[in-house]
Amino acid sequence: MKKAPLYSRSRRPGVPEALPDAADGAVPEPPAAATPGRWARLRQAAGRHERRLWMVALVLLVALGWAWRSGPAVRAPLTFEQIDHLVRQSIEEKPLTSAAARAYGKVIPSVVRVVGYARDDDDDERPNAKGRKEPAPKADTGKDGAKAPKDAGKDSGKDAAKEPEMKERGVGTGVVIIDNGTILTNLHVVLGADKVKVTFHDGLESDARLVSVMPEHDLAVLSARRIPDDLAAATMRGTGDLNPGDRVLAIGFPFGIGPSASEGVVSGLKREFRSPEGDRLLTNLIQFDAAANPGNSGGPLVTMEGEVVGIVTAILNPTKQRVFVGIGFAVPIENAAAGAGMPPF
Repeated sequence: MKKAPLYSRSRRPGVPEALPDAADGAVPEPPAAATPGRWARLRQAAGRHERRLWMVALVLLVALGWAWRSGPAVRAPLTFEQIDHLVRQSIEEKPLTSAAARAYGKVIPSVVRVVGYARDDDDDERPNAKGRKEPAPKADTGKDGAKAPKDAGKDSGKDAAKEPEMKERGVGTGVVIIDNGTILTNLHVVLGADKVKVTFHDGLESDARLVSVMPEHDLAVLSARRIPDDLAAATMRGTGDLNPGDRVLAIGFPFGIGPSASEGVVSGLKREFRSPEGDRLLTNLIQFDAAANPGNSGGPLVTMEGEVVGIVTAILNPTKQRVFVGIGFAVPIENAAAGAGMPPF
């Protein structure tokens, strides 16, 4: 007789038990599978690309090692002796330019040579025995109407007289204050001249006309008829912060030699000076001890920054000789600028 199969009451894995409320015949849905977390997904991705990750890590390590080896080496700080040696070596290879040389180089393109010319008329009349002037003898024209010598004039005949020539009467200095050819100089440099010529720093010569004068400051303003293409005006600076002891540079053509530069200091301010003839008193002057001589008149007095603070105008010598003994005077640039029609500082 067959035995009926026996079934265990235990459930097989994966088969859910019948719910009590499923008696109506409805089939229950199986539970949803658990979603893996973020780290689980990363671990799964790493597992799939493990060889590639190891290759990337190896490349990064090699790159970091190369960068570390080629980086700047850490050096010990320099000692005082090493710094001193390096400074001396640098100075020997390229010496430092002095402040006076830098100031000279800055202003020299604006400095001009000023020459006044007068007609040589002194031979037309000469004093006689009584001190009165009488006409000078005419030039000899030679026999038979022969032509007179070249130095006797260009015309021939009994009435031919020697043609007056232009004669240099003095050399001074000027400084360009406006790049259109406006030049500042001393009045006594051009006073009485029939013709004035200026020579610029590049060698260009030009006639100049007198624009205005300031006798109370011994100043004159000239205008050159021709100017260089690259003419530069000097930089001017007020004297409000100028003090005794400040270093200055006098630039000009002493005795016609130049341009020349001499260095000194401001010796005093608001000085007065009376000309040797006693007919002119100059006030509010800058006193300085940079060497100046005849020919420096009208030249710039310059600071170590290359800025013009005055116009050299006179020297004082108790012996009445026209040579420098240590005291020079300059007109402040404020007065000079006002005479040129420039706004005050």
